[in-house]
Formats: sequence, C-alpha cells, structure tokens
Amino acid sequence: MGANVMRHTALLTAFAIALFLPILPSAAEARVVARIDLSSQTMRVYVNGALRHSWKVSTGRRGYRTPTGVFRPKWLARMHYSRKYNNAPMPHSIFFYGGYAIHGTYEIRRLGRPASHGCVRLHPRNARRLFALVKTFGRRNTRIVIRY
Repeated sequence: MGANVMRHTALLTAFAIALFLPILPSAAEARVVARIDLSSQTMRVYVNGALRHSWKVSTGRRGYRTPTGVFRPKWLARMHYSRKYNNAPMPHSIFFYGGYAIHGTYEIRRLGRPASHGCVRLHPRNARRLFALVKTFGRRNTRIVIRY
C-alpha cells in the first residue's frame, strides 16, 4: 500500500509539473517587452514574443533625454503626480529608472514627437493597457527596451 501511495503521489506531481510548467516564466525570458524607438517615437509591446500593440509615444524633447538601455519596472502607480514638474498628472505610471516612467498624458496631440522631460508618454488608454499587462505578468517578467 505504501508503494502504491508513493506511485500515485509521483504521478500527480509529474502531472502538475507538466500542466503548469508551460505557464511559468523562465528566469531569462520576459513575458512582456515594451520596445521604445526614440527615432520613430513609437512603442511596440510584445506579449510572449508576439506583437500585441504598436503605439505613438512622446519622449525627451530638446534639452531633456530619455535614458536608453534595457530596464525592468521598479514600481507602479495607478495615479502619480510629479513633484518636480508642477504636480503634473502621470496616470498609470511604470517607473523604470529613478524618476523616469512610462505614463499616460493628456497632451495626446503631441504624441509621435519628442515633448517630455524624459519620460515616455502614452495615450491614457494605452498607458492603462500597458499598466494592466505589467500588473498581470509582474514586474520581473517585464522588460523595457529603449533604443534609437
């Protein structure tokens, strides 16, 4: 009887691993990747390697830079107000490098060209979508890639 219980336990464990292993992210692979192209002022969002969204953004205007590199979100805020820039609203903020964040903007007519103090601005609806993806997949499974 003891060997039978052990066999069933081993089979159940193997079944559980086989069932859940495909949904567990590998440590080296991000499930959500936001690629920001500073030259074209666009963001492409990939989920599990497949392109899910392509949006216009606004990044650092003349005199302000948006940092380049590969980042992981540090913290999220559903609604943040800038302490540095006159309490400016920053809905659905994803902070990735010091005070730099991807966030929604109400200056939607300026999307598609540099206009920010260095943050990556999105249409509020798109910022909400990206924020939800990061919340769903987790900060550790998200990468932000910013390049020219």
